[in-house]
Amino acid sequence: MRSTSPDGARRRFIGASFVDALGQGVYVPLTMLFVHALTGQSLTAIGTGLTLAGLGALASMPAVGSLIDRFGGKRVYIGALAVRAVGFALYPLAHSYAAFLAVALLVAVAMWAAPPSQQSLIGDMADGAERDRLLSWDRSLRNGGMGFGSLAAAGMLAVDATAGFLAAAALLAAACAAAALIVASIPVARRTAPKPEDAPGGYREVLADRPYLAITAANFLIGFGYTAQAIALPVFLTRDVGLPDALAGAVFAANTALVAVFGVPVARAMARARRARGAALGTAVFAFSFAAFAFLPALGGGAAAVLAIAVVYTAGELIHSAPAQSLSVHAARDHIRGRYLSVYQLSWSLCRTVAPMVLGLLLDAGTWQLWAVLAAAVLAGGLILLCTERFLPAHAAAARPEPVLAAA
Repeated sequence: MRSTSPDGARRRFIGASFVDALGQGVYVPLTMLFVHALTGQSLTAIGTGLTLAGLGALASMPAVGSLIDRFGGKRVYIGALAVRAVGFALYPLAHSYAAFLAVALLVAVAMWAAPPSQQSLIGDMADGAERDRLLSWDRSLRNGGMGFGSLAAAGMLAVDATAGFLAAAALLAAACAAAALIVASIPVARRTAPKPEDAPGGYREVLADRPYLAITAANFLIGFGYTAQAIALPVFLTRDVGLPDALAGAVFAANTALVAVFGVPVARAMARARRARGAALGTAVFAFSFAAFAFLPALGGGAAAVLAIAVVYTAGELIHSAPAQSLSVHAARDHIRGRYLSVYQLSWSLCRTVAPMVLGLLLDAGTWQLWAVLAAAVLAGGLILLCTERFLPAHAAAARPEPVLAAA
C-alpha cells in the first residue's frame, strides 16, 4: 500500500530530486558533444541553437509562473520532467536543424521550468524549518546525483562513444520519466492562500514588491560566482596557472562531493542566522576565494594551493546557498508563489545565458581581472541583501532556530 504519511512524501520527493539530478549530471557536462553526436550538426550551429533555445526558455518563465499558480507546483514539475523525457528521447531523431532547434527549445523550457515548480511543491509540502530542511536535502542530493551522472556518462563514453551517446539519451529520458512518476505518487494537497484585498495580483504585485526584486537582482550578481566554476575556472587553471586538465576536473569533482556531503550540516548551522546575513556571509567567503585565485599565477600555485582555494570557494557556496534559497521561497507571497519563484529563477537563467560571453571577455583581459570583477559582483550582491533585510517580511528574514532533523 502506498504511504500517505508526511515522511513517505518527503522520501518520495528526495528520491525524485536525486533521479532528476542524475539525468542532469549525464547531460550538463556533455551538452555540446552529446548534441553533436546525436544530431550531426556543427558545433557552431549547436552553440547558436542552444543560445536561441535558452532565450526562448527565458521568455517562457512568466507563463511558467502563471501555470504554477493555476495548477500547482506538483503538476507543473511533473509536466516539466515529462517534457524533458520526450525531448531527450527525440534528440537521436533530430537530424535537421529545424528539428534540433525544436527539441533544444523543448528541453530548455522544461529544464528552466523545473526549479520554480519544484520549490513551489516544497512550499506546499512544508513550512518553516521543515521547508528549509527539504530545500537543503534537495541541494545536497542534486549535487550527489549530478556527480554520479557525470561518472555514468564518462563510463558510457569510455566503452563506445557512438553507442554511449545513444545510451545517454535513453538514460536521460528514462531518468526524467522515472522522476515524473515518483513526483506523481507524492501525496500532497495544494495550499491555496487567499489573495489580500489590497493586492493587485499577478505579475503587477511581484513587480511592485521592491524588496523581492532587490534580492532577485542580488542573486543575479552572485550567480556569476557560481557559473565561474564550470565556465572560467578550468580555462584559468590550465592556461594561466599551467595545471593539467585532470586537476581542473578534480576541482569540480571535489566541489560536487563537498556540497553533497556537507550541504545538510551547513544548512543546519546556517539556520541559526538571519537569512540575508547568512547569505551575505557566503558572498564574503566567495570574494576571499576569488582574491586567492587572482594571486595564483604570480605565486606559481601548485595543486595543493588550488585545492585549498577550491575548498574555500565551496565553503562560500555552502554558506550562501542555503539561506539565499530559503529567503527566496519564504519571501514569496503564497497566493502567487509560482510567479514570485519564476521571477527569481529569471535571475539564474539570465546570468547563465550571459555568463559565457562576460566571463570569456574577462578571461581575455588578463589573469586577475576576472577574479576582481567576480569579487566585486558577489560583494555587491551581499551588500544588497544586507540593505534589503529590514524591508523583507519578518518571517522571511528571520532565523529558524528549530533543529533540522535527519532524513526520514
